[in-house]
Amino acid sequence: MKFKQFVAVVLISASTAVGSVWSYNHFTEKDTYQYQSSTSKLPVNYAGFFDGVTGKAAAPVDFTDAANASIPATVHINTKSTGRASNNVPRRSPFSDLFGDGFDDLFGDRLRSLPQQASGSGVIISEDGYIVTNNHVVDEADDITVTLSNRRSFKAKVVGVDPSSDLAVLKIDAKGLPFLLFGNSDEVKIGQWVLAVGYPLNLNTTVTAGIVSAKGRTLDINSRKSQSPVESFIQTDAAVNPGNSGGPLVSTDGKLLGINSAIASPTGSYAGYSFTIPVNIVRKVMADLVKFGTVQRAYLGIEYLPESASEDMKKEAGITDGEGVYVTNVRTDGAAYGAGIKKGDFITKINGVPVYSPADMVGQIATYRPGDKITVSYVRDGKETTTNLTLRNLTGTTDIVKTSVFDKLGAQFQTLSKKGAQEMGVKGGVVVTSIGDKGAFSKTRMEAGYVILRVNGKEVLTVEDFRKEIEKSTGNVKLEGMYPGFEGIFPYPLKLNDE
Repeated sequence: MKFKQFVAVVLISASTAVGSVWSYNHFTEKDTYQYQSSTSKLPVNYAGFFDGVTGKAAAPVDFTDAANASIPATVHINTKSTGRASNNVPRRSPFSDLFGDGFDDLFGDRLRSLPQQASGSGVIISEDGYIVTNNHVVDEADDITVTLSNRRSFKAKVVGVDPSSDLAVLKIDAKGLPFLLFGNSDEVKIGQWVLAVGYPLNLNTTVTAGIVSAKGRTLDINSRKSQSPVESFIQTDAAVNPGNSGGPLVSTDGKLLGINSAIASPTGSYAGYSFTIPVNIVRKVMADLVKFGTVQRAYLGIEYLPESASEDMKKEAGITDGEGVYVTNVRTDGAAYGAGIKKGDFITKINGVPVYSPADMVGQIATYRPGDKITVSYVRDGKETTTNLTLRNLTGTTDIVKTSVFDKLGAQFQTLSKKGAQEMGVKGGVVVTSIGDKGAFSKTRMEAGYVILRVNGKEVLTVEDFRKEIEKSTGNVKLEGMYPGFEGIFPYPLKLNDE
């Protein structure tokens, strides 16, 4: 009886459960959810990437070949230099006015020599030993050692430097070296994968990966060393740290896309973004330095509203809405003037390549030389026009510019700002922003911060005024100027034939 009772309980329970489920489904309303893609039989919440046409997942990215191609062509650069210790103000002896500046020499030079070491990276771009790196990696270096990935070391010499783009070309005595092929930075797409290769933080060759985050960035850092900075950076999130400077940014097919130059960081180390000089600029600057010894820089001959312009500046300039680079002035000796470009035009394309910002335009022009013929598209009164023009150099000609005595002064200069001129009570002048250990300025007692007012008695208000006076002078010249915060004129003799 007990067994029969157990079977009866089981049957009753099963019948009750089935009946309950049937009743719920029959009498209860419910919504139906279908996880189905309209283009695929896979559920729509699938996390893979599809091309949107065939429904196939994208192939995984493999950096192996790119790393194998770039590591042997990436070098470690170590430099040694003798720095100048100074507090950047004129420390004159109380007796110097009575006995002359030479009196101080009896008690020793006020500048002390301090040995300094630094390191960075570089890229071999030819089998016979030409290497591209950043100017700031080798700036003022007295000794440069290049070490390959296989630990072979060479002494390097500087072929040429370009502070405007922060690039330098070195040469080592070697043959049969591995080198990277040039890519095309105009074809770089935002979102594409890239590799950064170099020797960060004194480590051996290191490879990091990221994507292109933006193009045509300007940071206003090259203006520290140049009056005509060229900045149109590729921005990436590939990790770049101190020591990566001068190393390559490489595509997944192993081609050079640019030279890593800077990082955006509140700490001095990598914190999210790095910036790369586009390879199209690198290739042109390198070719100029090797062939001419100096960069043949082309100009449109216009002035334009900076990207950082405030709304008030735009309103003052009378700018209406429009895309491109707004022209604020056209120089009568420039290429743009002869082509009919006027103040108020928006430049939209250079040789068919769209330009959305001043950095885009500067980057495109930097890939050409004076004498090159290009097309420029601009918008006026809502209508786009394309015109032909021949680029010119800074002096308004198409002549080849050779290295001049001005380029060998061994110092960096900047036109005195209007505010600075007002504070000093002068019409204008030229600020000596830094003095290297080589060149004519290193032989003087001058210190950084000095404001040049006259050359051989002739007033100079801008860097270009100063350049013209120096280049037409020979032998010794007399500089007269002031130090901010100090009274009186400080004269310095300058020997132009000093190396």
